[in-house]
Amino acid sequence: MRWEERVMRAAHPIAYPMLARITRPALRVPGIGTVVTDAALLRAVLMDTVSYTKTGPGAPSELWTPVLGPRVLLNMEGADHLELRRRLAPLFTPAAVGSLVDRTLGGPFESLRARLAAGERVELVAEARRCASAVISTLVGLPPEVVDDRLFRRIATVTGAVRLSRPRMTPAQVRHAREVMAELTGHAAEAWRRGDPDTVPGRMRELGLDEEESLGAVGAFVLTGTETLVAYLPRLICLLADTGWLGRLATEREHVDPAIAEGLRVTTPSPVMLRSVVRESCIGDVVVRPGERVVLATFLADRIAPGFDPVGNPAASLRQLWFGAGSHFCLGAPLAMAQIRGMLSAVLDAAVEQPLEVHSRRVARGVLIPGYRSVVLGRGVGGRA
Repeated sequence: MRWEERVMRAAHPIAYPMLARITRPALRVPGIGTVVTDAALLRAVLMDTVSYTKTGPGAPSELWTPVLGPRVLLNMEGADHLELRRRLAPLFTPAAVGSLVDRTLGGPFESLRARLAAGERVELVAEARRCASAVISTLVGLPPEVVDDRLFRRIATVTGAVRLSRPRMTPAQVRHAREVMAELTGHAAEAWRRGDPDTVPGRMRELGLDEEESLGAVGAFVLTGTETLVAYLPRLICLLADTGWLGRLATEREHVDPAIAEGLRVTTPSPVMLRSVVRESCIGDVVVRPGERVVLATFLADRIAPGFDPVGNPAASLRQLWFGAGSHFCLGAPLAMAQIRGMLSAVLDAAVEQPLEVHSRRVARGVLIPGYRSVVLGRGVGGRA
């Protein structure tokens, strides 16, 4: 677990230690907002859309609306938000995402298994990035080569500018973010004009949303559908290796889903969520008033038990809190889980043929989503040459 601490501190060298010191369920922190660390209180805030919103001061809308526009789910509330979710939901059913992942990543996953089984060393961050790119490109109707390593690096310069102490981007940062998102515009516009209902732009056109609104949604899905997954997959494999579970899980597949859930609990890929207060309320013993910011420290709320325990599975009691709750529960969660299971299965199938170990890793510094910059996985001690 020492590596997990390094990952978090490298990503947020100031904010992480500050928040990690908080031991109260809710605490007002000057210049930051009311920080919530208790799982029950955090869930209650997420479920209460009358008192708390994603669209007010200090909420996600202040960060992303200037870049993506006003109708991209992550900055919406109310009836319009629910209707857009409802219309996009068929793209994210278990059957739909299973089919998408199978046809998009079936070949890459088999190649990953074969390379690891043959003794090749694989750089997992790059592998996760390629897989996430292929899926999100298909989902939003873009050619696969558009969402490439260069765009990932450019997106990281956008998300890496986000700071907990600063509720919005500077004008220069907004201009830069728009320039990065504009790199998707031409291809996304074509997807909107085609109107394919199996893509996000096509669904949004059916809804009556104009081209500009649909382009913003494409940007949002690229932002939210790639970085968190690319960060989580290598962290999960490293966590399994560090705790001795990688080899064990290869032969005890009944623990795969609990191991994934425990991995999500321990890592919490999106460490915090933000809300703005719209009605005076109480969070624990803290009174919050309209216009104030609430920082939901999900990574602390998820720490209900020490260590990593797929057998005891303390994650089960959290009911996937890392994906949110209520009307803003992550719409893309089934897609993320399908990709996680697919890549993990490929690694575990290879581990059945010969032991695997992490040969090297480097943490990513100054990023919004904590993760590794590089992880090399390959043949372990006792493996065949």
